Amino acid sequence: QVQLVESGGGLVQAGGSLTLSCAASGRTFSSYTVGWFRQAPGKEREFVAAMSRSGYSTSYADPVKGRFTISRDNAKNTVYLQMNSLKPEDTAVYYCAADRTSMYDFTSRRISEYGYWGQGTQVTVSS
Repeated sequence: QVQLVESGGGLVQAGGSLTLSCAASGRTFSSYTVGWFRQAPGKEREFVAAMSRSGYSTSYADPVKGRFTISRDNAKNTVYLQMNSLKPEDTAVYYCAADRTSMYDFTSRRISEYGYWGQGTQVTVSS
């Protein structure tokens, strides 16, 4: 099992940047595919970005493509989400998710594919 703890959220002006971190417990984090999701008030949780356990495969939602970058450091058991050119519509609670997989290059946009979730970190972008 793995426990996930996000950090790095906060208040930022439109056009600014933030980097979210997701620290994972356990010694087999490199066996997990990871993803970032977000949930705005009154809306359903949605996919943001995903990265395979190998780190070679990534996937991004269209609204964040070209602005957000997902990365991971398996030696530090940490996943990152670099967010640039932030917009007010990026305001949401951001969640880190992970699931164990045997496939090195597997990524998923589906919430149901992830068995482990963090508690979320608030990102607020002011106009």
